[in-house]
Amino acid sequence: MHRKPVFDAVRRLLGRKFDQQEVDALDAALDASAGVSAQDPAPSVPSCRVSPEGIQLIKRFEGCARERPDGCFEAYPDPGTGGAPWTIGWGATGTDISLDTVWTKAQCDARLEQDIARHAKDVASAIGNCPTTQGQFDALVSFHFNTGAIRRASLTKLHRAGEYEAAAEEFARWRYAGGKVLKGLERRRRQEAKLYRS
Repeated sequence: MHRKPVFDAVRRLLGRKFDQQEVDALDAALDASAGVSAQDPAPSVPSCRVSPEGIQLIKRFEGCARERPDGCFEAYPDPGTGGAPWTIGWGATGTDISLDTVWTKAQCDARLEQDIARHAKDVASAIGNCPTTQGQFDALVSFHFNTGAIRRASLTKLHRAGEYEAAAEEFARWRYAGGKVLKGLERRRRQEAKLYRS
């Protein structure tokens, strides 16, 4: 189904652009009307779409941290190293972010959309055409968003081999930062494994 005409018509009716949550909701409604189930092999993998549930999981664990009194957000150090990589907003890292970086909420949200799309594309490329549910895809994107390890992780190889339960158990191994077990990473991996199994 070609969706652009539908999105354009709704945009004209509203008289404004969509935010990402509205895009995801409209995509889900179109999928439902076409009879696509969340448990079907992921129709979203080729177009790299993450469901609202997947986005919420990423947002819950990343948090939009370090808000200042002026409503802007400042960079903070990695919890494992106490320094680099510096992070801002919804877990954004990169060469453009340092100790002195300050962004507005709109900049944080825009970067989150870009980062999720980039990580989703990486996951789609890494898993290829193997059958993947939406929950599995979302969990893998959250994992990759946090670790950057989708190409080297054993769980990816297991997923591609169709060994889904063994892949789900691999999430728990990724709980270290700076050589230490972090409770936050343990909680995140449990939620990712739960979503992967859903």
